[in-house]
Amino acid sequence: MQLRRITFNPEVMRGKACIRGVRVTTGMIVGLVAAGRSRSEILKAYPYLEEDDIREALQYAAWRLEEVDLPLLTA
Repeated sequence: MQLRRITFNPEVMRGKACIRGVRVTTGMIVGLVAAGRSRSEILKAYPYLEEDDIREALQYAAWRLEEVDLPLLTA
């Protein structure tokens, strides 16, 4: 998956996936959408975000849900 708007920096929100390096995590965006907030409400509350930020945050969350965790085999 190619991410253009999602960044990871250990010094910003402890390395969580953020929108373009600002202190808005993808989890926060997904939580707002899950709580029933519309894209226009989110953009009004966070005017420095763009609609593509919301779209990519949702795409990233969907991609993460498709990951498969496999247990490590120990000798």
